[in-house]
Amino acid sequence: MKKPYKNKINRIRSFALSLIFIGVIIMYIGIFFRTNQFVMLTMMVLGTLSIIASTVVYAWIGTLSTRAAQVICPSCGKQTKMLGRVDMCGHCREPLTLDPELDGKEFNIDYNKNTSVSDYDKPTETSQSESEEKER
Repeated sequence: MKKPYKNKINRIRSFALSLIFIGVIIMYIGIFFRTNQFVMLTMMVLGTLSIIASTVVYAWIGTLSTRAAQVICPSCGKQTKMLGRVDMCGHCREPLTLDPELDGKEFNIDYNKNTSVSDYDKPTETSQSESEEKER
């Protein structure tokens, strides 16, 4: 079964790569408007801005990657980098955590937010009201 989540570093790198392709496609579309120089120039500028944005994203993820915790995945045995409290292995997509409170819990991307783990274990308001209705 394929896991729905990807490693955060790989997701951000994929986004930066897509910005490059989008920029090139926008500039390529601009070539079709050679007769209208304003439209062509606008498309070229937008494409260039997209490529510059991808460069910024690559630089940002590069700095994050150097500060990321390096762990060895217990499932595949390969070294991978982790951002946040929970992340996926970059090779086999196995859920990883450095937080002992989360060990053995079902993977949830929301664990990276600044709330305690016990907040996720509490029943929600809707489930509390449903349980009250069942008691009646």
